[in-house]
Amino acid sequence: MRPSLQGIKVLDMTQYLSGPTVTRLMAELGAEVIKIEQAPYGDPSRTMAIMREGRSGYFVQQNRGKRSVCLDFNHPEGRPVLDALIAQADVFVENYGPGVMERRGLDWASLGPKHPRLVMASISGFGKAPGVDPAYAKKTAFDLIAQSMSGFLHLTGPADGPPMPVGTSFADVSAGVHALAGIGIALFDRERTGKGQHIDISMVDALFHAHELAVQGPFLTGGRWSPTRSGEKSGLNAPMGVFRGPTGWITLHVMQGQWPGMCRAMGRPDLQKDERFKGLRERHKNRHELNAIVEDWMGTLPTDEAVLAALDAERVPCAPVFEPKNAVGHPYFESRRAVRVVPDPILGEIAIPGNPLRFSGQPEDLDLTAPLLGQHNAEVLAEIGYDAAAVAALVTAGVLRSGAA
Repeated sequence: MRPSLQGIKVLDMTQYLSGPTVTRLMAELGAEVIKIEQAPYGDPSRTMAIMREGRSGYFVQQNRGKRSVCLDFNHPEGRPVLDALIAQADVFVENYGPGVMERRGLDWASLGPKHPRLVMASISGFGKAPGVDPAYAKKTAFDLIAQSMSGFLHLTGPADGPPMPVGTSFADVSAGVHALAGIGIALFDRERTGKGQHIDISMVDALFHAHELAVQGPFLTGGRWSPTRSGEKSGLNAPMGVFRGPTGWITLHVMQGQWPGMCRAMGRPDLQKDERFKGLRERHKNRHELNAIVEDWMGTLPTDEAVLAALDAERVPCAPVFEPKNAVGHPYFESRRAVRVVPDPILGEIAIPGNPLRFSGQPEDLDLTAPLLGQHNAEVLAEIGYDAAAVAALVTAGVLRSGAA
């Protein structure tokens, strides 16, 4: 089967996580991705997090299937190389901080008129399109800043404690997936119009858009209701949240349609007729009492597995609180190829999350490897007309660099 993005050329000027998430998914879908890394050291994530033999697992996970060109694009001889690569690209992705691309004439206002078919995606904390509040257009942001500004921190944590971040870089990854969707739509539109366009992705927007009640609820109630932190158990419904099981933690999400099954699973059909718990409103009002009943029942069973089996038998939505490291070998994650053990020339085998997108008409897994720093300098430059002597001269001048990991 033919990969969906085969034949699409992507110029990747991204680093860390949000931008590499976009181009990682595109590479896994068959796109030709050229990763431009700023000389002399390249993507800072090459030296981040867990490393072995000078190789970062973080970098490998996000950059498999890309070709690396380590280029000093600030050098007078480096800029023509970058310009030539942009000219032959279908898609250009960047996630540099405020003002960086603008100062170099690499923003959409500069590139769009020169390359009318180019699709460009920019990811930033607060957005780069015209009209962004100037105070925020210039503001530096990382994942945690986006989580805070989007309201996620306000809603996460104990009811009587401080706001807490999500335990992973959710804003970066969410923005990357939103950018992928935008690029796909822009490429589809280009097929109809022949014109490219700019996709402006804000990490704050990508998270803020996920609020299902926190904006319209206060608006419709005139501010009389507003969501707050409720800790491990929901403040909106019951039983819903994280409960202590016999040996660990179990999550429940019981709505009105699942309440009869919950009562049967607990062996408490009498609770269906209990005035305290007959409807969503009543269960919310008496949620503390009901939550205690649920946890008391869980404690009567020997294991978490026994609790989950009883709930599953009645189709009650439930799950163990899962530790990600246990995904390798787990029947669900293996069956979905949601976790993959892939080869790397330096690390050997490494377990990574798989591609979450599933297509009926495309191969599931391509044979991809993360590049060494500048590994493809000569190969990529040859494709835009640089012979071996010209490449060697750029190496001598320090415009092109390479490395062992």
